Amino acid sequence: MSTAKKFAGQTAIYGLSTIIQRLLSSLLTPLYTGAYLPKVYSIFSTMFSYASILQAVLAFGMETTFFRYLNKFPDKKRQVYNNGFWVIFVVTICFLLLTVPFTHTLAGLIKIGKDIPQNEFELYIKLFIGILILDAWCVIPFAKLRADNRPVKYGSIKVVNIIITVFFNLLFIIAIPYWIKHQLYGWHWFSSWYVHGWVAYAFLSNLISSFVTLLMLLPELLGLELKFDKVMFRLMLIYSGPILVANLSYLVNENLDKILLGKLLPVSISEQEVGIYSACARLSIFASLFNQAFRMGAEPFFFSHSKNKNAGYTYAKIMDYFVITMCIMFLGVVANIEILKHYVNNRAYWVGLDVVPPLLFGYVALGVYMNLSVWYKLSDQTRYGLYISCVGAAATIILNVAFIPKYSYMASAWASLAAYTIMMILSYIWGQKNYPIPYNLKKNLAYIIASLVFVYLSFYIFKRNIFVGNAFLLLFAGGAIFFEWKNLKAIFSK
Repeated sequence: MSTAKKFAGQTAIYGLSTIIQRLLSSLLTPLYTGAYLPKVYSIFSTMFSYASILQAVLAFGMETTFFRYLNKFPDKKRQVYNNGFWVIFVVTICFLLLTVPFTHTLAGLIKIGKDIPQNEFELYIKLFIGILILDAWCVIPFAKLRADNRPVKYGSIKVVNIIITVFFNLLFIIAIPYWIKHQLYGWHWFSSWYVHGWVAYAFLSNLISSFVTLLMLLPELLGLELKFDKVMFRLMLIYSGPILVANLSYLVNENLDKILLGKLLPVSISEQEVGIYSACARLSIFASLFNQAFRMGAEPFFFSHSKNKNAGYTYAKIMDYFVITMCIMFLGVVANIEILKHYVNNRAYWVGLDVVPPLLFGYVALGVYMNLSVWYKLSDQTRYGLYISCVGAAATIILNVAFIPKYSYMASAWASLAAYTIMMILSYIWGQKNYPIPYNLKKNLAYIIASLVFVYLSFYIFKRNIFVGNAFLLLFAGGAIFFEWKNLKAIFSK
């Protein structure tokens, strides 16, 4: 099997399950925005923002470390598996002990606005603690399925997880209220405990799906042993430390803007603005989804291919087609924003559509950075990932704090773009000094700049005209096919 074919196959297998999962999950955005006003939707974004950051802490960088050490010690797979899981298990137990007794204090820190009682936030925190711990225990078993080339089981569990989440959301938000309203059989029982408009039902749905996922991974969990390799354990911790900080910094870039919006804006508007920004940011899901799907296939491939003589050339070619694909996606979403905005199923949110172009281009820059980051992972120089991510996180914090009071959520969108662009540039400069890979810089920049020009014309000059936007999209895609035809022909011929 050719290298290109192998890489495409791995990305397609794991990417498909990710795409199915995210597409099913995307049903929840129109459900939530249709059922709740921006003030209530802000609760979702606030809680999930905190949860996303804490997920990185609990995973402790062990997913990437797991793949790296499987590659370094192929004869010690059992020890790598044990070490990775027990690190996460100990971290989650410490997290449990440090949070549950202090939910009242944490609720006071997290709560935004003035409409939701603090005791409600205490309950939300307890539900999320359960979700976070269950999900953390699944990280290494899921990584093991990927390492063992068992994509069917991996994908099936992921899809079942989101089906359960969607099912219970639909049950709590639509089906039960309908049952009670029309007084169908047994409606008295439902009305005796059901609370109309209670956002915690969404969190409860996630908790149920996380528990079922853990049950489905029991065969992998039962294969664990209560022992670990002490020498390897120490080396894995040293390797994972910078990865943890890098992942944490990335998630700060992704989520801190919503948290800061709730804290830095006046109480009278903070909930409304957070809700609008969070909902419109969901329109960038397509670029985020592709980045995630790409990473699922790319990370194990990059490690397994690192010893090949032509590895650098392969990584450069992958970057070429990744950039083209991301730019087409960038253009496609902006060109059809007048259609896609109905994904946010409430006109009250559409006032925030101007955040979409900068957020989308931020994901282009993030995707390029993810590609570039292969150099410090393969050369065991993960401290550079730490430096880069910390610079990005600092940019996010400084720009948001400086400009949110004046520009509200538009400051957050442009801060996200600036942070990812800085990270991309730093990774390229340091990577070429420490682990040179022959990227086609001029060609990739040409595609990126061309897409930016077309997006600016489509969104700002032609006022989101769908026909003009799609004409630019076809022009860009046609040009890319024309200039890449020889390479594409060679790939397809294999």
